[in-house]
Amino acid sequence: MSRALPHMMVAMRPSPTPSLAIETSYLKPGMRLAVGLSGGADSVALLRVLQERSRELGLVVSAAHLHHGLRGAEADADQEFCRELARELGLPFFTDRVDVVAASERGESIEEAGRRLRYGWFRQLLARGEVEAFATAHTRDDQAETVLLKLLRGAWTEGLSGIHPLVELAEGRVVRPLLGVTRSAIEAYLTGLGQSWREDSSNRDLAFARNRVRHELLPHLESWNPRLREHLAQMAVLARDEEAWWAAQLAWLAPQLVLPGSPVRGGGRAAGPGVALEARNLAVQPAAMQRRVLRYAAGQLGCRLDFAATEKLRSLAIAGRAGQRCELAQGLRAERTHRELRLRMAAAPSPAAAENQGASEVSGAIPAELEGFGLRLSIQASAPEFAGQTARLRNWRPGDRVHPRYSSGPRKVKDVLERLRVTGSGREQWPVLEVAGRIVWMKDVELEPWAGVAVVATDAAEAV
Repeated sequence: MSRALPHMMVAMRPSPTPSLAIETSYLKPGMRLAVGLSGGADSVALLRVLQERSRELGLVVSAAHLHHGLRGAEADADQEFCRELARELGLPFFTDRVDVVAASERGESIEEAGRRLRYGWFRQLLARGEVEAFATAHTRDDQAETVLLKLLRGAWTEGLSGIHPLVELAEGRVVRPLLGVTRSAIEAYLTGLGQSWREDSSNRDLAFARNRVRHELLPHLESWNPRLREHLAQMAVLARDEEAWWAAQLAWLAPQLVLPGSPVRGGGRAAGPGVALEARNLAVQPAAMQRRVLRYAAGQLGCRLDFAATEKLRSLAIAGRAGQRCELAQGLRAERTHRELRLRMAAAPSPAAAENQGASEVSGAIPAELEGFGLRLSIQASAPEFAGQTARLRNWRPGDRVHPRYSSGPRKVKDVLERLRVTGSGREQWPVLEVAGRIVWMKDVELEPWAGVAVVATDAAEAV
């Protein structure tokens, strides 16, 4: 059970009055700033310090609390705590209620659904002109946890930039003044003020990936390096600055390397749905730039490449032969010509073809070698009871669920495909492998290991 911390009045108030160093460069005089107030120590500290410095900084401060419809009476008490704190400080108070559970039933984790709904509400308040900016209470500890989570999930450099101190939205901006402050400093500040806060019981639930990192992984890694949180936060700053530099480089170079459409006899290019890169011009670039340009080119077609897909394209562009082709996630197709690497999205099939493809299925008794959807799958039983079971390689169907690795629970396949930005015919025909009523493999998605079977997939369509 969660506990509401009692008002932690200290026996002697320290002198001088407790203070907390915050980043103020993104704040401006006259700004109507709402603090996202959960009732936890971080957001309570942010509200207190901004209220204390509002006259000095010229801010019009308010508090905003969103009830997520979770934890029953505990969440009701959080809402009342926040309302009373805003009243005591003489600040305007915004509040609303959403149903995170209903949102998470669409395949999102509770964490993802909560964040989406929370920021959606922030944007509504901004759009209505109630406030012009939001401040959230992310700390240096949150930054370290985020970077480590991104690293575990295989992020690129932009992912390792973690939580940004400033996010510009169409409706306004979100600032994070506490991003350089530790959680222990925040609690010391509140204790010095005699200010209570609320503890969320879900912050101890190890079903959430962030909580496992916070309570298990980070403390273990800190036995190797006590300054790990500091170093992870520094990595985020480095990655953010690196990304800003790369963005400027790409803005200058990518238009020279990524060409629209296809070449025509006599010079020039014909308009078309794809893009192309001259292989020779790409090859003279450093490997880091090659990867950036390839990801940029795929992005022009609405695709996000992971490391494996990027390397496959890089190999095809640099060392491939004319006529070689490959098909990647999200319906992206690549072809090597004598001069170019051409990228395009797979064309949507006719209704009749889509109907026939939608009914396609390849099955066999385990151990099995199945070939379909341009793939070759080798399936072996990891436990004796699964020998002889039928393995079915088929396209996904509405209602199918999978458990991606490192996620907190199963998700609907359609939502996983949305996160991958898979569209068109590629989305409709995305293959999965079903054994004993369970999806044990999904193309280009790493699932939680299962003791029943082992699956090795190769691309049967790729030219040698």
